[in-house]
Amino acid sequence: MSTDRKSTNFKRLERRLERQVGQAIAEYDMIGEGERVMVCLSGGKDSYTLLSVLLALKARAPVDFELVAMNLDQKQPGFPQDVLPKYLASLGVEYHIVEEDTYSIVRDKIPAGRTTCSLCSRLRRGITYRVAGELGATRIALGHHRDDIVETFFLNLFFGGTLKAMPPKLRSDDGRHVVIRPLAFCAEADIARYARARAYPIIPCNLCGSQENLQRKQIKAMLAGWETDYPGRTASIFRALQNIAPSQLLDPALFDFALPADFRAVLGSLEKTESIQ
Repeated sequence: MSTDRKSTNFKRLERRLERQVGQAIAEYDMIGEGERVMVCLSGGKDSYTLLSVLLALKARAPVDFELVAMNLDQKQPGFPQDVLPKYLASLGVEYHIVEEDTYSIVRDKIPAGRTTCSLCSRLRRGITYRVAGELGATRIALGHHRDDIVETFFLNLFFGGTLKAMPPKLRSDDGRHVVIRPLAFCAEADIARYARARAYPIIPCNLCGSQENLQRKQIKAMLAGWETDYPGRTASIFRALQNIAPSQLLDPALFDFALPADFRAVLGSLEKTESIQ
């Protein structure tokens, strides 16, 4: 164990992350008795942290649930195939490595220089749902954190013209799968510190990680600037996403702005009276 992991600061950070994950699980009813949770492991800091925290909580949770780790090997050039199996075997956790050449599909379909994230995400999602069914998983756990949720909100706001983000818990369109994001309350900076202290064997994403000028990178830079000038702003935005007042927005499909029939009748009679005068 490294010196960092023995330190008081690390223990405090670890407790904070575990508390926040526990809070998210409780508030959004993410994991119940007998659930089989498939943790999607990419080899990045977020999913490593997710698995570590869930393993720690499982050891003392009041409900019994199973964890199974799943990694999708997308056949990216130079992908170190031995890293995740070796790491997962050292934990003694059940794991499955799924090999699907989505890399070639994305490179074939997306012109050079264009963003690959959208197609890559759709392909991963379809494979993830299929594997969850094959493994009998009742929950699919993803490593998205608080900053991811806020960034997605601004991406949809600025580039999609919609007010939506990432829900901590989501049922798939066909109703067969439940996706959970237990790191929803966790700050990316805390996760990065935790991952460094634990010295995870990080695997970079060579497919899209090197692309410049992605919209998400622009949003991330904007939020980082705000956080520097106004510390706590990201947390404030996140709280706003939990405190929505539909009647103070403009969507008639979300809130009934129509006047009651009797009130419309009164307005109609007043208009007639004014026209006569």
